[in-house]
Amino acid sequence: MTAPKPPLTAELVWSDGLRFGATSGPSAIVIDADGKDGPSPLQAAAFGLAGCMAADVVSLLQKGRHPLTGLRTSLTAERAPDPPRRFVRVALHFHVSGGVPREAVERAIQLSRDTYCSVWHSMRQDIELTTTFELHP
Repeated sequence: MTAPKPPLTAELVWSDGLRFGATSGPSAIVIDADGKDGPSPLQAAAFGLAGCMAADVVSLLQKGRHPLTGLRTSLTAERAPDPPRRFVRVALHFHVSGGVPREAVERAIQLSRDTYCSVWHSMRQDIELTTTFELHP
């Protein structure tokens, strides 16, 4: 059994308008609820989900020694019409380059969704999540 990771910490400092300087460890970005000077909070959540699953898929395919040469992930999310206007439906599409077997991609995506993606498992599980992929040899 692995030791638990230390708590994740983040700090946001309001600058003006609806903009905040956000830091976590050595990383820093601007969060802008208007989406002009940086991602909005919901855009940041979308980046987090897509990034988490993409990183899992790359890691799993590399560990399986598959000839992955590239991966691009597209996310489309539908939001509730009324506040809190949360995600209700998310579609992730993976473009996988290299001679990676279809079954390996399917398994990597499923393992990310079911076991490894901490962002997905931190979201409400009543969100409809669909995943698709294309292979580009």
